[in-house]
Amino acid sequence: MQRLYQAANRIEAQLLLDLLARHRIDAAVFGDYLAGAAGELPADILPTLWLTDERDLARARQLLTDFLNPPPAAPAADWDCPACGEQVEGDFDLCWNCGRARVSSH
Repeated sequence: MQRLYQAANRIEAQLLLDLLARHRIDAAVFGDYLAGAAGELPADILPTLWLTDERDLARARQLLTDFLNPPPAAPAADWDCPACGEQVEGDFDLCWNCGRARVSSH
């Protein structure tokens, strides 16, 4: 087994485990429930992901890098309110002038 990453918490560990599984990389999380022993063990015990097959290490490291550094989201396009014609910035789903909701184009 090869150690891949020490997660910040159980949720991050599970998300990474699921990501690896979707890419057919076998992995396991160790130390997942050790936080329940707080007071008896050191406070810095965090779940750690381990790869079952060391041959998957390069692909797993790339997936980990992509997971930890997602690309920035593209800004939403400005839109014109269908009720009053006001131009509204893309980050808003309601018209600031009349309160009408953006019409979905999906």
